[in-house]
Formats: sequence, structure tokens, C-alpha cells
Amino acid sequence: MSKKMKETTMQISGMTCAACAVRVEKGLKKVEGVEEASVNLALERSSIKFDSAVTTVQALEKKVKDLGYEVVTEKAEFDITGMTCAACSTRIEKGLNKLDGVSNASVNLALETANIEYNSSVLSKNDILKKIEALGYGASLKEDNQQEKTDIRQQEIERQTAKFIFSAILSFPLLWAMVGHFSFTSFIYVPNMFMNPWVQLALATPVQFIIGKQFYVGAYKALKNKSANMDVLVAMGTSAAYFYSLYLSFASIGQNVHMVELYYETSAVLITLIILGKLFEARAKGRSSEAIKKLMGLQAKTATIERNGIEQEVPLEDVVVGDIIHVKPGGKIPVDGMIVQGQSAIDESMLTGESVPIDKSIGDDVIGSTINKNGFLKIEATKVGKDTALNQIIKVVEEAQGSKAPIQRMADQISGVFVPIVVGIAVLTFIIWYFVAMPGDFAGALEKTISVLVIACPCALGLATPTSIMAGSGRAAEYGILFKGGEHLEATHHITSVLLDKTGTVTNGKPVLTDVIPSSFSEDEFLVFVGSAEKQSEHPLAEAIVSGIKEKGMALKEVAEFDAIPGFGIRAVVDGKEVLVGTRKLMKKYEIPINEALEKMDSLEREGKTAMIVAIAGTFAGVVAVADTIKDTSKEAVKRLKDMGLEVIMITGDNQQTANAIANEAGIDTVIAEVLPEGKAEEVKKLQNQGKKVAMVGDGINDAPALAVADIGMAIGTGTDVAMEAADITLIRGDLNGIADAIFMSKKTIRNIKQNLGWALGYNSLGIPVAAMGFLAPWLAGAAMAFSSVSVVLNALRLQKVKL
Repeated sequence: MSKKMKETTMQISGMTCAACAVRVEKGLKKVEGVEEASVNLALERSSIKFDSAVTTVQALEKKVKDLGYEVVTEKAEFDITGMTCAACSTRIEKGLNKLDGVSNASVNLALETANIEYNSSVLSKNDILKKIEALGYGASLKEDNQQEKTDIRQQEIERQTAKFIFSAILSFPLLWAMVGHFSFTSFIYVPNMFMNPWVQLALATPVQFIIGKQFYVGAYKALKNKSANMDVLVAMGTSAAYFYSLYLSFASIGQNVHMVELYYETSAVLITLIILGKLFEARAKGRSSEAIKKLMGLQAKTATIERNGIEQEVPLEDVVVGDIIHVKPGGKIPVDGMIVQGQSAIDESMLTGESVPIDKSIGDDVIGSTINKNGFLKIEATKVGKDTALNQIIKVVEEAQGSKAPIQRMADQISGVFVPIVVGIAVLTFIIWYFVAMPGDFAGALEKTISVLVIACPCALGLATPTSIMAGSGRAAEYGILFKGGEHLEATHHITSVLLDKTGTVTNGKPVLTDVIPSSFSEDEFLVFVGSAEKQSEHPLAEAIVSGIKEKGMALKEVAEFDAIPGFGIRAVVDGKEVLVGTRKLMKKYEIPINEALEKMDSLEREGKTAMIVAIAGTFAGVVAVADTIKDTSKEAVKRLKDMGLEVIMITGDNQQTANAIANEAGIDTVIAEVLPEGKAEEVKKLQNQGKKVAMVGDGINDAPALAVADIGMAIGTGTDVAMEAADITLIRGDLNGIADAIFMSKKTIRNIKQNLGWALGYNSLGIPVAAMGFLAPWLAGAAMAFSSVSVVLNALRLQKVKL
């Protein structure tokens, strides 16, 4: 074998001393095929000369990793066009992974993207583009312009819609003519024009070659790359029916016969149905980027900054680190920063998912896109652009959505084996009949061959999965369960662990007045004083207290004086008496003895409630508590999940004590608390690394990364739009019982799909040998094929009667 010498360089991280460099150098030289290897510790770089006929760049990278170091690679994302099924994405993925310098390539069929990790010193982005194009597909570097992508997807939907309408109009007369062929349907009027073979040819030809062109192109690409997909089956089956009908049309010239053996409608109707499936697929793809768009929509468009002592409004992209930003009460904080002047309650629910705003003052950090509730703030920008917390969340969601789905289309996998076998049987059938059984009878041999191809036409196989998914997802929707796509309906039945967000998912998502414990006043009198004082406050906890008191029918009084004391509470004068409501620090400041309140406070806080001490006229008067309570159905839903053998875990950014209290009330045994948004996604990955199939259930933007990373993301329908778009399933009712219902519906649908695939393949397996032996005329093969399709559809429709 002649040598094919190559040189490459690698950026290596993790080397801490000269001994490390020597170790890497020696290790690389031991790899078979490596002639020279040198390592520069200062530059953290290795230069290697090797025989590419013996080893690869991937093997060299693996050796470095085995030695305990990391090879620094670049990442690139590409938009890909021309993929039609899972076989296409697999073909591209395999081709890219064979490229020297590519560490990992993952192709996502649904998003039509490829994520590639590669060594930029070995190959360039242009090399990757050329490889994808050589495989027969279009590719371009992924653009950041979401609007442009939306326009392209919308154009695809419009194109498939136009194709379907055009195809359906031409196919309908052919279908009508077919119905009139049978004696038991002879009572149905069919215009003579539709029975004319030349009229049928004129109707079927545009469908076959204009609408069906995409299947021929897809089949050509697949065969060119030595593989087979559904395009090959569609092109083969429809071509067999069309060209056999064309042959019979010319054979009938000069004869006045009733053409019962034409199969133009077989090819036209099949193409029409498959185009309808393509339309549904295009619509699903069109929604795939909505989560990213909505996250981006949360960002402020402008910021009011202070430069050279002048206040001015500038576009968000013009803000730089160090700018002083002015944020008015009720305004959105534009970027991540630190408060340098002012104090306020900050609503961070969009990020943390917690309903109670956080009091912040000078020196505290704030996060971009959160809401400043009630105080004027000056903020110094510390993170802008792609470095902000919201943009980091966007990045996590993008990466999760762009990663390869574990589900592979069963029908595509089957077709890879099924097509070559069918073609082989058809060729063998022709040879045996033409040379052995009926020597020299070309027409007879062709007829038997066509029968094999027609009975093998993938109508039932193509309909088996989508019809079940459509019926199953439609029935689920009637119960308020929206599956985002068929792949998610398929994957849900594998779930072993359910991860529940706390706020807005297990709980109602907003604080309410839960406890009123007066000391020296009657409850009514106590509540009037507290409610009158708190009604002047804009703090959400105050709003919860006032709302709860008003629900009891209390008439509140006017307040003579009012002071909000950030971080402590409030002070007011009601009926000439000073009223204090707030923390222990507030009572200490006004020298109010509260020894008798401490035990009650501790007890309430152990239950996860926010407790506040009340003093009236300089004396301790009682305690009020506010909490986010669990939903009425949460306990029942958790029990259902446990009864199904599922592991149930609650995850929250809240403190451990509050989380434990809520979990105990809901019947949840395992709790993960004090977790940041990025941490939630990491917790999901930890469970997945243990071999578990994880469903994440949440309702807030902070849940979006975890929803995208999980095997199945479920969004509570009462939550944010972003959570619903990032999730695979939306539970419209906002009821956790929907989780168990979704899993049940998934299991029913998967069972139905397997029945359909079994029937479709069994039918073909039985019909093909019968046709090959000459016992099945082409028109009977067409009728059998049609009956097979009808059977599959009828079986799928049984899902519409499933009761939860």
C-alpha cells in the first residue's frame, strides 16, 4: 500500500507542564501510521505528520483524549435543503462523520440543520459545504435572521399546499372512474369522458411527473448513494402503475374495450396522499423556531442610558458594558447589570419561575428582560448582547432543538431492506416467466412483473404511521393534550421519570393569603388594620394580603400616613394608630417585642410560607402568612403517575425548606431545590445519563432549556407561550393529570402503529409471492393494494374512540 502522507495541527487543552507535552508527543508517535509528532506547550498545539491510508484525524484526536487531554474543536451549524426522510439525514450524518477533521456531526431532519464539531486546521466550513452538496443536498451556513427562516418555511408550506390542491383536482376524476369499474358500484354515474384512457393519461401525467418530480429526485439521490428510502418506494410503485397503464392504453388502440385494467388512479391518488403528508410535515417544521422567536421577543428594544451627563434613548444593540442605564417603575431592565442607585422589587419570574418579586438595592445584580416593579433604578451594564442570561437560555434551547432526535422512522428503516428485496423479486419474476415459464412472451412476463411491483406499492406502509399519529393526536387534542409532532407522540410511551417544576405547575403560581393569626385583636379588626395599611403598597405580597382580606368582605379604612421600607416592610397610620407589617428586622428597628411570634413564624416558614409580623400602636398584634398553594388536582395526579410505575421528582429555584413543604403536600418524595435555569437542563441530563427517559413538565421561560433537553418536554397550557413552544407537548387544561393521559395515549397509538406496520408488511409478504407465481392479475393487485390501505386507515380510526 502506497503512503498518503498528511500533516495536521491540533489545539490541545489541559497540558500543565512539560511532562504533559512529552506524554502527548510520545503517545501520538505510538499511533500506527504517525511518522512525526511534536507538541508546543506554550502554544498548546501539536503538529503531526501521518499516513492517511493507515490512520485518521479522528483516531489521533481519540488518542489525545485517551491520554487525558482535550482537543479544541470549532462548532458550526448549517441549514440543509432537500432531505425527505430519516434515511437522508442518516446519509448526510455518516458522510460528514467520515471526513477527516470532523469530531462529531449530528443532522436534525425536523429542523433541517446539521451541527458539526470539527478541527479548523484540517478542514474548513467550505469543505463541509462541498461534502454535503456532493451527497446531493443543498447547504448553507446557518443564519441568525429568524424572520428570513420563517419566510422560507412559509413559502414551503404554500408550495406544498398548491401541489396538493393541483394534485387532488386532477386525481378526483380518476378516482371517480375507478369506482365505476366494479359491478357492485355500477349504479354510480361516471361520465364516459372519465373512462377514456387518453383523458386518464392527460390527468395522470402532470401528477406523475410534475407533482411527483420530488420523489424521482429523492429516489435518484438515494440510489446514487447506494441506499433506499420511501422516495424509492413511491417512485417505483407509482411508476409501475403509470407505465403499465400507458402500455395498456397504446395496446388498446383500434379496440373498443372497457378499460378496467388501467391504474392511472393508483399512481395519482398515492402521490396526492403523500403530498398531503408532506404538507403536514412542512407545517410542523414551520413552528419549530417559534420558541426562539418568542424568547427573543422578551428582550427590550431600546435602553435609556446616561452618557456624558446626558440621558438618551438608544437601540439595545448600542448598549456597551459600563453604560449607566435608567429604568423607571414598571419598565423592563434591558441588559444584565448591577444597581448603582435606587431600590425596588424586581419581578424575575420570567427567569426564575418564582412568583414573588425580590427586593434589591445598591450593589445587587439584576438580569436583563426582568421587570422593575416599583422604584427608579440606575444600573451599570455588566453583560450585553449574547452574554446576557436570556441569550444564554436562547442558546441552550437552540442547541437542544438542533441536536439529533433519538427516534428513527420505522417505515424508513424497513424500506431500506424492503425496496431492494422487492426489486430483486420483480426482476427474478420477469426472468423466470420470460425465459422459463412462458419463453418469449414479453407481455405476459411484464404483466407478472408489474403485478409484483403494484402489490408492493407502499400505500399501506406509507400510511401506517401517519394515519395512526393523526388519529391518536386528534383524539388526545379532544382531551386537551397537544402533541407538537408525531415523533413526540411516539417517544412519550418510553418515559420512566417525570420532572415537575414547582411554581405554576405543581402550584397555582401566585401568592395568596393563607394564615391569619391575631394576638390582642379580633380577627376582623386585625384584618382591617392590616389590609388598610397594605393597600397603599405596590408589593405583590401586599397585593395578595389585600386581595385575600377583600374576599372576606372587609371594608378597608383610609390611611393618614404611609411609608414603604424596602427590605423591611411597611409603616402606616390607620385610625390614628401606627401599623407595622414586615420582617423581624422591621420590628427590631421600631423596638417591638416579638418573642411570642418567633415560634409561629418558624412553624409557618417550615411549611414554605412567607410570614410577616404585625404590630399595632407599638405592640405585637399577630402574624399573617402568604404562600403559593398547590393545585387541587396535583396530589391526585402525582398518585396516578406513581401508580403507573413512574418516578416523580419536583425541581425548583426556590429554597429547600419551601420546596420540601410543597412536595410533602403533593405526595412527591424526591426534591431538587435552589436550581438555576441552566441547572434544570443539567439535572435532566444527569437523569438521562443514568439511562432514564425523562419528561420535564413546566410553565415558565426558565423551564425552556430543560423542556428542550428532556426526552419529552410538557408545558402547562396556563403558562407562558415560550414554554409551550419549547415543549413537545402542551397540556391545555393546566392539570397535571394530563401527563398520565398523554403517556396512556402514546402507548395506545404506538400499539396501533405496530399493528398497521405488521398488517402492511404481512399483506405485501403474502401478496408478492402470489403475484410472482402469476395468480394475481395487475388489476387485482391494485385492488388488493387499495384494500390494504383502507384496512390500515380503518384500524387507525379506532384511536378516535379511545377513552382515557
